[in-house]
Amino acid sequence: MAEKKVYLAADFGGGSGRVMAGFLDETACFHLDEVYRFANVPVHEDGHLCWDFWTLFDELKQGLRRAAERYGNSICSLAVDTWGVDYGIIDASGKLVSLPVCYRDERTKSMQERFFQKVSRSEHYALTGIQQIDINTLFQLLAEDMTELAAHSTEPKVLFTPDLFNYFLTGIACNEYTIASTSELLDARNGEWSIETLKQAGLPREIFGKIVHPGTVLGTLRSEIIAETGLPAEVKVVAVGSHDTQSAVLAAPLTEGSAFLSSGTWSLLGIELKQPILTEEARLSGFSNEGGVGHTICFLQNIPGLYPLQRLMKEWEERREAETYDHLLDEASRVSLDETAIFDVADPRFTNPESMEAELIAVLRERGLEIEPTKPVLARMVLESLASKYAEAIQKLASILEKEGFAPLQRINIIGGGSRNKLLNRLTAQRTGLEVVAGPVEATAMGNILCQMMAAGDIADIAAARDIVRRSV
Repeated sequence: MAEKKVYLAADFGGGSGRVMAGFLDETACFHLDEVYRFANVPVHEDGHLCWDFWTLFDELKQGLRRAAERYGNSICSLAVDTWGVDYGIIDASGKLVSLPVCYRDERTKSMQERFFQKVSRSEHYALTGIQQIDINTLFQLLAEDMTELAAHSTEPKVLFTPDLFNYFLTGIACNEYTIASTSELLDARNGEWSIETLKQAGLPREIFGKIVHPGTVLGTLRSEIIAETGLPAEVKVVAVGSHDTQSAVLAAPLTEGSAFLSSGTWSLLGIELKQPILTEEARLSGFSNEGGVGHTICFLQNIPGLYPLQRLMKEWEERREAETYDHLLDEASRVSLDETAIFDVADPRFTNPESMEAELIAVLRERGLEIEPTKPVLARMVLESLASKYAEAIQKLASILEKEGFAPLQRINIIGGGSRNKLLNRLTAQRTGLEVVAGPVEATAMGNILCQMMAAGDIADIAAARDIVRRSV
């Protein structure tokens, strides 16, 4: 029997990260092993909410050390995926100029208005195809003082979060396609940097790198990383769908008529296409054309996901009133809630409030609802509001697809951690009127590793990768 080949996925989310190992058994079924998990806690620096990059990098190395101890010479490659839009800047010496600023920081609040005073929103969307929201890289870079940056840094380079990890692992600086596509700086048709957009934003082309596609072998590990982790010297670092959504979609066993819903801190609902849809209806409906694995386009809408519920859980834990998800959802399933308690999860007031619980109670009071704001009531309020937003997005998506000549949607494949939320799945099915298929839960790590297997030639293509998912999950 051939020696087992093990692939490592470093999967970073907005609240935690983990290092996962994956391999195929002799029947070509996929196995996943969580090697190491760690927290991702933003910090405040120089008046901004930032990602604690060096702590995260140390945690990554710790995970790689444990993987080396467990799997040794069986490890053949590793890859990183993260959330979208955020970035770090390195100078000519390769030094990280400052900690990467978190997309939840408030520095971008006036940037959209400033940019679109001189640029047509419709023409800009027809070029970039990305939902115009404050957190996008375009508006984050407009909030950077590029003059000050140039004065303190020689030859600055923008590296998106997974690119930054890859750089400090390998010394190779480039921009992976799927993560770059979240920036609102690419030409949606050709997948390259939009020179027109860069000029409009006053951003020099030189601060961005070469775009590489999922499946590209970036190189091997720096010698010091090999020494620190004990990984074999021949381990390769591979660019995958480094935007976590795109890795997750790769592992979604989609069929004709299937929409996907990547459910986690954020919800991303959409469909996989071969070409972008750049119509005015798509723009007004809030859809993005994000790059996918295999030169696909994920036509999707970004919807604030389970973040309000996660914040509630954290606030209760800090008050020593911790709840388990299973108990909370069981209690919430028994709650009868007035439709007027449903709120817009995309309202900026819920982006990063001082207290999510207080904000939700305020909504109840503003609407004159004399409901006791118990934990199950607040949880049900969040989940009903999410399901309502999903139904709204599905209606808009169906309208756009009908005009483009596509067959009607039949089902939603929910993937990611949120697919375990049976109450939310049921509410989604009820409100959308579509069949809901749940899983895989570990879609992002699976997609990350399946892409590595494709790069190594162990799997032929995306169709074969999805067949493996169907057999294995």
